[in-house]
Amino acid sequence: MRSSFDRRSRRSTALALGALIVLAACTTASTSDTTGASPSDSNASIVQNQVPVFPGDDLQTKWPIKHVVILMQENRSFDHMFGTFPGADGVSVGLDDGQRRPLTHLTAQRIPDVPHCWVCATTDYNHGKMDGFNQDPISDKYAYTQLHRSDEPNYWSWAANYTLADHFFSAERGPSYANHLYTISGQSAGAHDNPSRHKVLGSLTWGCDSPPKEKVRVVDEHGHASWVRPCFDIPTIEDRLREARIPWSYYSATSTQPGYVWSAFSSIKPVFYGNAWKRHVFPVDQVTRDIGAGSLASVSWIMPRFQLSDHPGSNFCYGENWATQVINTLMKSPSWKSTAVFLTWDEWGGFYDHVKPPTVDHFGYGFRVPLIVLSPYAKQGYVDHRTGEFDSMLKFIEDNWGLDPLTSRDANAPSLANAFDFSQTPTKPDPLPLRTDCHGPKWTITS
Repeated sequence: MRSSFDRRSRRSTALALGALIVLAACTTASTSDTTGASPSDSNASIVQNQVPVFPGDDLQTKWPIKHVVILMQENRSFDHMFGTFPGADGVSVGLDDGQRRPLTHLTAQRIPDVPHCWVCATTDYNHGKMDGFNQDPISDKYAYTQLHRSDEPNYWSWAANYTLADHFFSAERGPSYANHLYTISGQSAGAHDNPSRHKVLGSLTWGCDSPPKEKVRVVDEHGHASWVRPCFDIPTIEDRLREARIPWSYYSATSTQPGYVWSAFSSIKPVFYGNAWKRHVFPVDQVTRDIGAGSLASVSWIMPRFQLSDHPGSNFCYGENWATQVINTLMKSPSWKSTAVFLTWDEWGGFYDHVKPPTVDHFGYGFRVPLIVLSPYAKQGYVDHRTGEFDSMLKFIEDNWGLDPLTSRDANAPSLANAFDFSQTPTKPDPLPLRTDCHGPKWTITS
Protein backbone atom coordinates (compact mmCIF):
# COMPACT_ATOMS: atom_id res chain seq x y z
CA MET A 1 0.00 0.00 0.00
CA ARG A 2 1.14 3.51 -0.69
CA SER A 3 2.22 5.88 2.01
CA SER A 4 0.12 8.95 2.85
CA PHE A 5 2.64 11.05 0.97
CA ASP A 6 2.26 8.91 -2.14
CA ARG A 7 -1.50 9.11 -1.96
CA ARG A 8 -1.44 12.88 -1.64
CA SER A 9 1.03 13.12 -4.51
CA ARG A 10 -1.08 10.96 -6.78
CA ARG A 11 -4.28 12.80 -5.96
CA SER A 12 -2.61 16.18 -6.47
CA THR A 13 -1.39 15.08 -9.88
CA ALA A 14 -4.87 14.01 -10.91
CA LEU A 15 -6.37 17.26 -9.77
CA ALA A 16 -3.70 19.28 -11.52
CA LEU A 17 -4.51 17.53 -14.76
CA GLY A 18 -8.20 18.10 -14.41
CA ALA A 19 -8.51 21.31 -12.44
CA LEU A 20 -10.27 23.11 -15.27
CA ILE A 21 -12.75 20.36 -15.99
CA VAL A 22 -13.49 18.75 -12.64
CA LEU A 23 -15.54 20.25 -9.85
CA ALA A 24 -18.13 18.75 -7.56
CA ALA A 25 -18.84 15.36 -9.06
CA CYS A 26 -22.34 15.36 -7.64
CA THR A 27 -24.74 17.44 -5.65
CA THR A 28 -24.49 17.45 -1.92
CA ALA A 29 -27.43 17.69 0.38
CA SER A 30 -28.12 18.73 3.90
CA THR A 31 -30.71 16.99 6.02
CA SER A 32 -33.32 19.32 4.54
CA ASP A 33 -35.54 17.91 1.80
CA THR A 34 -35.18 21.04 -0.34
CA THR A 35 -32.84 23.92 -0.96
CA GLY A 36 -33.04 27.02 -3.11
CA ALA A 37 -34.88 26.82 -6.40
CA SER A 38 -33.11 26.52 -9.70
CA PRO A 39 -32.61 29.70 -11.77
CA SER A 40 -35.72 29.03 -13.83
CA ASP A 41 -38.71 27.30 -12.32
CA SER A 42 -41.08 27.84 -15.24
CA ASN A 43 -40.80 24.13 -16.03
CA ALA A 44 -40.68 22.98 -12.41
CA SER A 45 -42.70 19.81 -11.92
CA ILE A 46 -45.20 19.67 -9.09
CA VAL A 47 -47.09 16.67 -7.79
CA GLN A 48 -50.22 16.40 -9.91
CA ASN A 49 -53.68 15.99 -8.45
CA GLN A 50 -54.70 13.62 -11.22
CA VAL A 51 -52.97 10.36 -12.00
CA PRO A 52 -51.64 10.33 -15.59
CA VAL A 53 -53.21 7.83 -17.97
CA PHE A 54 -50.96 5.69 -20.19
CA PRO A 55 -52.76 3.44 -22.68
CA GLY A 56 -50.32 1.07 -24.33
CA ASP A 57 -50.87 -2.52 -23.22
CA ASP A 58 -52.38 -3.34 -26.61
CA LEU A 59 -49.22 -2.33 -28.51
CA GLN A 60 -47.45 -5.14 -30.31
CA THR A 61 -44.16 -6.23 -28.68
CA LYS A 62 -41.49 -8.78 -29.51
CA TRP A 63 -41.68 -10.34 -26.06
CA PRO A 64 -44.54 -10.54 -23.51
CA ILE A 65 -43.16 -7.36 -21.92
CA LYS A 66 -45.52 -4.39 -22.08
CA HIS A 67 -43.73 -2.25 -19.49
CA VAL A 68 -40.02 -1.55 -19.10
CA VAL A 69 -38.88 0.28 -15.96
CA ILE A 70 -35.36 1.62 -15.54
CA LEU A 71 -34.80 2.25 -11.83
CA MET A 72 -31.42 3.87 -11.32
CA GLN A 73 -29.74 4.40 -7.97
CA GLU A 74 -26.38 6.06 -7.47
CA ASN A 75 -22.66 5.48 -7.20
CA ARG A 76 -21.79 1.90 -6.31
CA SER A 77 -19.46 -0.55 -8.04
CA PHE A 78 -20.13 -4.26 -8.46
CA ASP A 79 -17.34 -5.45 -6.16
CA HIS A 80 -18.45 -2.93 -3.55
CA MET A 81 -22.02 -4.33 -3.49
CA PHE A 82 -21.78 -7.92 -4.70
CA GLY A 83 -18.12 -8.88 -4.43
CA THR A 84 -19.08 -11.70 -2.02
CA PHE A 85 -22.15 -12.90 -3.94
CA PRO A 86 -21.98 -16.69 -4.61
CA GLY A 87 -21.27 -17.55 -8.22
CA ALA A 88 -20.58 -13.97 -9.29
CA ASP A 89 -17.29 -12.56 -10.60
CA GLY A 90 -16.48 -10.69 -7.42
CA VAL A 91 -13.47 -10.29 -5.17
CA SER A 92 -12.79 -9.42 -1.56
CA VAL A 93 -9.18 -8.46 -2.18
CA GLY A 94 -8.26 -5.64 -4.53
CA LEU A 95 -5.15 -3.95 -5.86
CA ASP A 96 -3.82 -0.67 -4.48
CA ASP A 97 -0.91 0.58 -6.59
CA GLY A 98 -0.01 -2.98 -7.52
CA GLN A 99 -0.27 -4.38 -4.01
CA ARG A 100 -3.01 -6.63 -2.69
CA ARG A 101 -5.43 -4.91 -0.35
CA PRO A 102 -8.44 -6.52 1.36
CA LEU A 103 -11.84 -4.95 0.79
CA THR A 104 -12.99 -4.24 4.32
CA HIS A 105 -16.58 -4.68 5.48
CA LEU A 106 -18.48 -1.38 5.34
CA THR A 107 -21.07 -1.26 8.11
CA ALA A 108 -21.71 2.49 8.17
CA GLN A 109 -24.95 3.39 6.44
CA ARG A 110 -23.86 6.93 5.63
CA ILE A 111 -20.34 7.81 4.49
CA PRO A 112 -18.67 10.81 2.82
CA ASP A 113 -18.51 11.13 -0.95
CA VAL A 114 -15.63 9.29 -2.62
CA PRO A 115 -13.82 11.01 -5.55
CA HIS A 116 -15.45 9.97 -8.83
CA CYS A 117 -14.80 12.68 -11.42
CA TRP A 118 -13.64 11.94 -14.96
CA VAL A 119 -9.96 12.47 -14.11
CA CYS A 120 -10.53 10.44 -10.94
CA ALA A 121 -11.82 7.61 -13.12
CA THR A 122 -8.73 7.79 -15.31
CA THR A 123 -6.60 7.54 -12.18
CA ASP A 124 -8.66 4.60 -10.86
CA TYR A 125 -8.34 2.81 -14.20
CA ASN A 126 -4.57 3.44 -14.30
CA HIS A 127 -3.98 2.18 -17.85
CA GLY A 128 -6.10 -0.90 -17.18
CA LYS A 129 -4.29 -1.93 -14.02
CA MET A 130 -7.41 -1.11 -11.95
CA ASP A 131 -5.34 -0.15 -8.93
CA GLY A 132 -5.54 3.64 -8.62
CA PHE A 133 -8.63 4.00 -6.42
CA ASN A 134 -6.69 5.28 -3.41
CA GLN A 135 -6.41 8.98 -4.24
CA ASP A 136 -6.94 10.91 -1.00
CA PRO A 137 -7.77 10.27 2.68
CA ILE A 138 -11.47 9.72 1.92
CA SER A 139 -10.85 7.16 -0.82
CA ASP A 140 -8.13 5.57 1.28
CA LYS A 141 -10.75 4.89 3.95
CA TYR A 142 -13.78 4.00 1.80
CA ALA A 143 -12.85 3.06 -1.79
CA TYR A 144 -11.60 -0.38 -0.75
CA THR A 145 -14.74 -1.41 1.15
CA GLN A 146 -17.66 -3.66 0.36
CA LEU A 147 -21.11 -4.47 1.62
CA HIS A 148 -22.22 -7.88 2.83
CA ARG A 149 -25.59 -9.57 2.59
CA SER A 150 -26.71 -8.18 5.95
CA ASP A 151 -25.99 -4.62 4.80
CA GLU A 152 -28.28 -4.85 1.74
CA PRO A 153 -30.80 -7.62 2.47
CA ASN A 154 -33.39 -6.65 -0.13
CA TYR A 155 -30.95 -5.95 -2.96
CA TRP A 156 -29.32 -9.28 -2.14
CA SER A 157 -32.67 -11.10 -2.08
CA TRP A 158 -33.61 -9.77 -5.52
CA ALA A 159 -30.18 -10.71 -6.87
CA ALA A 160 -30.57 -14.22 -5.46
CA ASN A 161 -34.12 -14.79 -6.69
CA TYR A 162 -34.04 -13.05 -10.06
CA THR A 163 -31.13 -12.28 -12.43
CA LEU A 164 -27.92 -10.55 -11.38
CA ALA A 165 -25.62 -9.38 -14.19
CA ASP A 166 -21.98 -9.39 -13.10
CA HIS A 167 -20.45 -7.99 -16.30
CA PHE A 168 -22.67 -4.96 -16.69
CA PHE A 169 -20.90 -1.63 -17.17
CA SER A 170 -21.85 2.00 -17.00
CA ALA A 171 -21.83 3.64 -20.42
CA GLU A 172 -19.14 6.25 -19.81
CA ARG A 173 -15.93 6.13 -17.80
CA GLY A 174 -16.86 9.07 -15.66
CA PRO A 175 -19.51 10.43 -13.30
CA SER A 176 -23.27 10.82 -13.36
CA TYR A 177 -24.06 13.44 -15.99
CA ALA A 178 -22.80 11.62 -19.07
CA ASN A 179 -24.11 8.27 -17.88
CA HIS A 180 -27.63 9.59 -17.36
CA LEU A 181 -27.59 11.07 -20.86
CA TYR A 182 -26.62 7.67 -22.26
CA THR A 183 -29.71 6.08 -20.68
CA ILE A 184 -31.98 8.22 -22.88
CA SER A 185 -29.87 8.93 -25.98
CA GLY A 186 -27.08 6.41 -26.50
CA GLN A 187 -24.56 9.25 -26.22
CA SER A 188 -23.44 12.04 -23.90
CA ALA A 189 -23.37 14.88 -26.45
CA GLY A 190 -19.59 14.78 -26.08
CA ALA A 191 -19.51 15.26 -22.29
CA HIS A 192 -17.10 13.22 -20.19
CA ASP A 193 -17.65 14.95 -16.86
CA ASN A 194 -20.33 16.76 -14.88
CA PRO A 195 -21.02 20.44 -15.55
CA SER A 196 -18.63 22.73 -13.68
CA ARG A 197 -20.35 24.26 -10.69
CA HIS A 198 -17.58 26.08 -8.83
CA LYS A 199 -19.02 29.47 -9.75
CA VAL A 200 -22.65 28.48 -9.25
CA LEU A 201 -23.32 27.95 -5.55
CA GLY A 202 -26.80 26.68 -4.75
CA SER A 203 -27.66 25.44 -8.26
CA LEU A 204 -29.58 22.17 -8.31
CA THR A 205 -29.61 21.69 -12.08
CA TRP A 206 -27.36 20.40 -14.83
CA GLY A 207 -29.81 21.20 -17.60
CA CYS A 208 -31.27 23.84 -19.88
CA ASP A 209 -32.28 25.87 -16.81
CA SER A 210 -28.67 26.11 -15.58
CA PRO A 211 -27.27 29.51 -14.60
CA PRO A 212 -25.22 31.24 -17.33
CA LYS A 213 -21.89 30.39 -15.68
CA GLU A 214 -22.65 26.67 -15.46
CA LYS A 215 -20.98 24.97 -18.42
CA VAL A 216 -19.98 21.45 -19.39
CA ARG A 217 -16.87 20.47 -21.33
CA VAL A 218 -17.64 18.56 -24.53
CA VAL A 219 -15.34 16.95 -27.07
CA ASP A 220 -16.41 16.65 -30.71
CA GLU A 221 -15.63 13.86 -33.17
CA HIS A 222 -12.39 15.63 -34.16
CA GLY A 223 -11.15 15.81 -30.58
CA HIS A 224 -11.80 19.53 -30.18
CA ALA A 225 -12.95 20.54 -26.70
CA SER A 226 -15.21 23.43 -25.76
CA TRP A 227 -17.30 24.62 -22.82
CA VAL A 228 -21.03 24.88 -23.56
CA ARG A 229 -24.37 25.15 -21.81
CA PRO A 230 -25.68 21.73 -20.71
CA CYS A 231 -28.63 22.03 -23.09
CA PHE A 232 -28.49 19.89 -26.22
CA ASP A 233 -30.55 19.22 -29.31
CA ILE A 234 -29.66 15.57 -29.86
CA PRO A 235 -31.86 12.60 -30.78
CA THR A 236 -33.20 10.68 -27.79
CA ILE A 237 -35.41 7.70 -27.23
CA GLU A 238 -38.23 10.22 -26.74
CA ASP A 239 -38.16 10.83 -30.50
CA ARG A 240 -38.59 7.13 -31.25
CA LEU A 241 -41.31 6.63 -28.63
CA ARG A 242 -43.24 9.70 -29.77
CA GLU A 243 -43.08 8.68 -33.43
CA ALA A 244 -44.34 5.19 -32.56
CA ARG A 245 -46.94 6.58 -30.13
CA ILE A 246 -45.56 4.55 -27.25
CA PRO A 247 -46.38 6.03 -23.83
CA TRP A 248 -43.43 6.96 -21.65
CA SER A 249 -42.75 8.69 -18.35
CA TYR A 250 -39.72 10.01 -16.54
CA TYR A 251 -39.84 10.41 -12.75
CA SER A 252 -37.17 12.42 -10.95
CA ALA A 253 -36.59 15.03 -8.30
CA THR A 254 -38.07 18.43 -9.07
CA SER A 255 -36.02 21.55 -9.71
CA THR A 256 -36.22 22.49 -6.00
CA GLN A 257 -35.03 19.11 -4.72
CA PRO A 258 -31.50 17.67 -4.48
CA GLY A 259 -31.23 14.96 -7.13
CA TYR A 260 -32.70 17.11 -9.90
CA VAL A 261 -29.28 16.98 -11.57
CA TRP A 262 -30.10 13.38 -12.54
CA SER A 263 -33.18 14.45 -14.50
CA ALA A 264 -31.57 13.78 -17.86
CA PHE A 265 -34.31 15.22 -20.05
CA SER A 266 -33.69 18.64 -18.49
CA SER A 267 -30.61 18.74 -20.76
CA ILE A 268 -32.60 17.93 -23.90
CA LYS A 269 -33.72 21.23 -25.43
CA PRO A 270 -36.72 19.98 -27.48
CA VAL A 271 -38.09 18.11 -24.47
CA PHE A 272 -37.42 20.74 -21.82
CA TYR A 273 -38.89 23.61 -23.84
CA GLY A 274 -41.59 21.52 -25.53
CA ASN A 275 -44.83 19.89 -24.52
CA ALA A 276 -43.12 16.63 -23.57
CA TRP A 277 -41.76 18.06 -20.32
CA LYS A 278 -45.21 18.69 -18.86
CA ARG A 279 -46.78 15.59 -20.36
CA HIS A 280 -44.13 13.02 -19.55
CA VAL A 281 -41.73 14.28 -16.84
CA PHE A 282 -43.13 13.92 -13.32
CA PRO A 283 -42.03 14.40 -9.71
CA VAL A 284 -40.63 11.18 -8.29
CA ASP A 285 -42.64 11.80 -5.13
CA GLN A 286 -45.78 10.68 -6.99
CA VAL A 287 -44.38 7.54 -8.60
CA THR A 288 -45.74 4.99 -6.12
CA ARG A 289 -49.11 6.73 -6.13
CA ASP A 290 -49.30 6.53 -9.93
CA ILE A 291 -48.18 2.91 -10.11
CA GLY A 292 -50.52 1.93 -7.28
CA ALA A 293 -53.39 3.55 -9.17
CA GLY A 294 -52.66 1.35 -12.19
CA SER A 295 -50.85 4.02 -14.18
CA LEU A 296 -47.60 2.70 -15.62
CA ALA A 297 -46.31 3.83 -18.99
CA SER A 298 -44.87 1.41 -21.52
CA VAL A 299 -41.40 2.82 -20.79
CA SER A 300 -40.53 4.51 -17.49
CA TRP A 301 -37.41 5.89 -15.91
CA ILE A 302 -37.40 6.34 -12.13
CA MET A 303 -34.65 8.46 -10.59
CA PRO A 304 -34.46 9.09 -6.83
CA ARG A 305 -34.17 12.20 -4.82
CA PHE A 306 -30.63 12.58 -3.50
CA GLN A 307 -31.69 11.65 0.02
CA LEU A 308 -32.89 8.19 -1.09
CA SER A 309 -30.37 7.47 -3.83
CA ASP A 310 -27.68 5.25 -2.20
CA HIS A 311 -25.24 8.04 -3.10
CA PRO A 312 -22.57 8.53 -0.43
CA GLY A 313 -23.71 11.41 1.71
CA SER A 314 -27.18 9.90 1.86
CA ASN A 315 -28.18 6.97 4.06
CA PHE A 316 -27.88 3.71 2.13
CA CYS A 317 -30.47 1.93 4.28
CA TYR A 318 -33.18 4.46 3.49
CA GLY A 319 -32.22 4.37 -0.18
CA GLU A 320 -32.69 0.60 -0.23
CA ASN A 321 -36.04 1.02 1.51
CA TRP A 322 -37.15 3.53 -1.12
CA ALA A 323 -36.19 1.16 -3.94
CA THR A 324 -38.03 -1.60 -2.09
CA GLN A 325 -41.15 0.52 -1.83
CA VAL A 326 -41.08 1.29 -5.57
CA ILE A 327 -40.55 -2.36 -6.56
CA ASN A 328 -43.14 -3.62 -4.06
CA THR A 329 -45.67 -1.22 -5.56
CA LEU A 330 -44.80 -2.48 -9.05
CA MET A 331 -45.19 -6.10 -7.94
CA LYS A 332 -48.61 -5.39 -6.43
CA SER A 333 -49.85 -3.59 -9.54
CA PRO A 334 -51.86 -5.15 -12.38
CA SER A 335 -48.99 -4.30 -14.74
CA TRP A 336 -46.49 -6.57 -13.00
CA LYS A 337 -47.46 -9.60 -15.09
CA SER A 338 -45.92 -7.93 -18.16
CA THR A 339 -43.18 -5.77 -16.59
CA ALA A 340 -39.38 -5.89 -16.75
CA VAL A 341 -37.44 -3.83 -14.20
CA PHE A 342 -33.79 -2.98 -14.74
CA LEU A 343 -32.42 -1.95 -11.34
CA THR A 344 -28.94 -0.49 -11.62
CA TRP A 345 -26.56 2.17 -10.29
CA ASP A 346 -25.46 5.07 -12.48
CA GLU A 347 -21.68 4.75 -12.00
CA TRP A 348 -19.02 3.30 -9.74
CA GLY A 349 -18.84 6.21 -7.28
CA GLY A 350 -15.10 5.83 -6.72
CA PHE A 351 -15.42 2.34 -5.19
CA TYR A 352 -13.00 -0.42 -6.16
CA ASP A 353 -13.82 -2.88 -8.92
CA HIS A 354 -11.38 -5.42 -10.28
CA VAL A 355 -12.77 -5.97 -13.80
CA LYS A 356 -11.16 -3.87 -16.52
CA PRO A 357 -13.99 -2.30 -18.56
CA PRO A 358 -13.91 -2.87 -22.32
CA THR A 359 -12.94 0.15 -24.40
CA VAL A 360 -15.35 0.61 -27.30
CA ASP A 361 -14.79 4.31 -28.03
CA HIS A 362 -13.38 7.48 -26.43
CA PHE A 363 -16.11 7.46 -23.78
CA GLY A 364 -16.64 3.95 -22.52
CA TYR A 365 -17.37 1.56 -21.22
CA GLY A 366 -17.30 2.83 -17.68
CA PHE A 367 -16.69 0.76 -14.57
CA ARG A 368 -18.80 -2.24 -13.62
CA VAL A 369 -22.04 -1.58 -11.75
CA PRO A 370 -24.68 -4.04 -10.54
CA LEU A 371 -27.72 -4.81 -12.68
CA ILE A 372 -30.63 -6.74 -11.20
CA VAL A 373 -33.34 -7.79 -13.65
CA LEU A 374 -36.74 -8.33 -12.03
CA SER A 375 -39.69 -9.67 -13.96
CA PRO A 376 -42.11 -12.62 -13.93
CA TYR A 377 -39.98 -13.76 -16.89
CA ALA A 378 -36.54 -13.08 -15.42
CA LYS A 379 -34.44 -16.18 -14.92
CA GLN A 380 -34.59 -17.29 -11.31
CA GLY A 381 -31.44 -17.40 -9.21
CA TYR A 382 -29.33 -16.69 -12.27
CA VAL A 383 -26.00 -14.89 -12.55
CA ASP A 384 -25.60 -13.54 -16.08
CA HIS A 385 -21.91 -13.40 -17.01
CA ARG A 386 -22.51 -11.85 -20.43
CA THR A 387 -21.34 -8.32 -21.08
CA GLY A 388 -23.88 -5.51 -20.98
CA GLU A 389 -23.97 -1.74 -20.51
CA PHE A 390 -26.48 1.09 -20.18
CA ASP A 391 -27.12 1.15 -23.92
CA SER A 392 -28.27 -2.46 -23.60
CA MET A 393 -31.35 -1.17 -21.78
CA LEU A 394 -32.10 1.14 -24.70
CA LYS A 395 -31.56 -1.75 -27.09
CA PHE A 396 -34.04 -3.87 -25.16
CA ILE A 397 -36.66 -1.13 -25.51
CA GLU A 398 -35.89 -0.71 -29.21
CA ASP A 399 -36.02 -4.44 -29.89
CA ASN A 400 -39.20 -4.98 -27.90
CA TRP A 401 -41.18 -2.27 -29.72
CA GLY A 402 -39.39 -2.44 -33.08
CA LEU A 403 -37.69 0.97 -32.89
CA ASP A 404 -34.63 2.14 -34.80
CA PRO A 405 -31.42 2.68 -32.82
CA LEU A 406 -30.22 6.18 -32.01
CA THR A 407 -26.43 5.78 -32.28
CA SER A 408 -23.84 3.12 -32.97
CA ARG A 409 -23.67 2.51 -29.22
CA ASP A 410 -27.22 1.28 -28.75
CA ALA A 411 -27.21 -0.35 -32.20
CA ASN A 412 -24.20 -2.47 -31.21
CA ALA A 413 -24.97 -2.86 -27.51
CA PRO A 414 -25.04 -6.40 -26.13
CA SER A 415 -28.55 -7.77 -25.66
CA LEU A 416 -30.15 -8.27 -22.24
CA ALA A 417 -32.55 -10.89 -23.56
CA ASN A 418 -30.42 -13.63 -21.97
CA ALA A 419 -31.65 -12.47 -18.56
CA PHE A 420 -35.15 -13.72 -19.43
CA ASP A 421 -36.83 -17.06 -20.05
CA PHE A 422 -40.02 -16.25 -21.89
CA SER A 423 -41.01 -19.92 -22.02
CA GLN A 424 -41.13 -20.29 -18.25
CA THR A 425 -44.28 -20.07 -16.15
CA PRO A 426 -44.33 -16.45 -14.94
CA THR A 427 -43.19 -16.26 -11.34
CA LYS A 428 -45.43 -14.79 -8.68
CA PRO A 429 -44.55 -11.41 -7.17
CA ASP A 430 -42.82 -11.48 -3.80
CA PRO A 431 -42.83 -8.01 -2.18
CA LEU A 432 -40.23 -7.61 0.54
CA PRO A 433 -40.54 -5.96 3.96
CA LEU A 434 -38.86 -2.62 4.51
CA ARG A 435 -35.75 -2.64 6.64
CA THR A 436 -36.18 -1.68 10.27
CA ASP A 437 -32.52 -1.24 11.12
CA CYS A 438 -31.95 2.16 9.47
CA HIS A 439 -30.29 4.66 11.77
CA GLY A 440 -29.04 8.20 11.47
CA PRO A 441 -30.87 10.99 9.62
CA LYS A 442 -34.34 9.78 8.69
CA TRP A 443 -35.80 10.80 5.36
CA THR A 444 -39.49 10.75 4.63
CA ILE A 445 -40.42 8.05 2.12
CA THR A 446 -43.40 9.41 0.24
CA SER A 447 -46.15 6.90 -0.44
